[in-house]
Amino acid sequence: MQDGIESSIVEPVLVQKVDKTVYTVSQLTRDIKSLLETGFESLWVKGEVSSFKCPSSGHFYFNLKDETAMIACVMFRFKNQSLKFTLEDGLEVMCGGRISVYEPRGSYQIILDVIEPVGVGALQLQFEKLKEKLLKEGLFDEHHKKPIPFLPQKIAIITSPTGAAIRDILTVLNRRYANVEVLIIPAAVQGEKAAPEIVRAIEVVNQLGEHEVILVGRGGGSLEDLWAFNEESVARAIFNSKIPIISCVGHEVDFTIADFVADLRAPTPSAAAELVVKNKVDLQKQVLSSLSQLRQAYLGRLKSLKNKLTEFQGRIVDPRKKLQDWQLRLSDLQERLVYTFQQNLKQGNTRLLQLKVHFGTGLKLYFERRKQKLQRLTDLLTTLSPFKILERGYSITHRLKEMNIVRDASSLRPQELVSVQFFKGEVICEVKEIKS
Repeated sequence: MQDGIESSIVEPVLVQKVDKTVYTVSQLTRDIKSLLETGFESLWVKGEVSSFKCPSSGHFYFNLKDETAMIACVMFRFKNQSLKFTLEDGLEVMCGGRISVYEPRGSYQIILDVIEPVGVGALQLQFEKLKEKLLKEGLFDEHHKKPIPFLPQKIAIITSPTGAAIRDILTVLNRRYANVEVLIIPAAVQGEKAAPEIVRAIEVVNQLGEHEVILVGRGGGSLEDLWAFNEESVARAIFNSKIPIISCVGHEVDFTIADFVADLRAPTPSAAAELVVKNKVDLQKQVLSSLSQLRQAYLGRLKSLKNKLTEFQGRIVDPRKKLQDWQLRLSDLQERLVYTFQQNLKQGNTRLLQLKVHFGTGLKLYFERRKQKLQRLTDLLTTLSPFKILERGYSITHRLKEMNIVRDASSLRPQELVSVQFFKGEVICEVKEIKS
């Protein structure tokens, strides 16, 4: 040790040479792809959907995330077309598929075959989505519901011809009212063909236009079994039907979209048969009871009218006496009318004579005054007439061409022709000399 500094001797170390493998990027990515895809050939992942996209290609692209991580997912169009619910951001789902590595970007993702919502089944979610959609469109509104006929004579039933539902319906109809005419339209009530066949059956009954009500339904089953009655096409066919429709699907606890759209919902097929027709025996009892009540009301009314008639007969006066009174009054009025007419005629003649005398005197005086006024105007006109002046020896000179009166001799020119008018006659003169 020197100057407080510890010194040590370092022994030489022998370094062993290790062989190292150098990968290209493509090789490494390919190996990682092989490891991942063979190690996770099939897997299920649960998470929340985010950044969901569906471009024009129809493929689904989104991220599946939890509190701390996120992974990309893709579901191709030929797979996602079978989904029974709408995929959207925020939805928690269970996804089944396989890991895949996209080599150009060196990223991995899950290629999905199956997506199921967590906490609620896919069918139940689809049911709620469609229910909310049709509710907003107003297909469940009460004012769209058509009334069910009181006692229809022709009924159409759309169901499976081999199921228990049709037997239950026919049994109830025969027991309650065997006179009703029934048309059975066979249709599948379960499976992929069910919805199109139910829609077509509803359209056929409407085209026939002979039936007053339609029963659509089937017996009980699982949600999957009853799913045809939750299809949008069936709901719209029921809504567009011009004939009232009673839905009778499953048991009392089962509810389908068809129940909400139908004009009336029956809890079971048997209950639908009881709702659509009345019990014939009960109707006969009601008719007999109504007839009895009508007879009692008729007899009571008849008795009341008889009592009123008797009362009125005591108060009515003999019409012959009334007629005599009116005849006397008519005779009196006739005499008064003749007297009044004669008096008015007499007064009118007197007044006419007075007017005639007064008119003659007034007219004569009027003409005399008009004549005197006319004479005064005639005398005045004669006095003012220029011919009266000419009569005293005066004359009027006019220029021959212009025919205007000459008032100043200096305005004439020698050899100009003038016309001189006298009281009697007129002469044409030529100017020889002008003197001022």
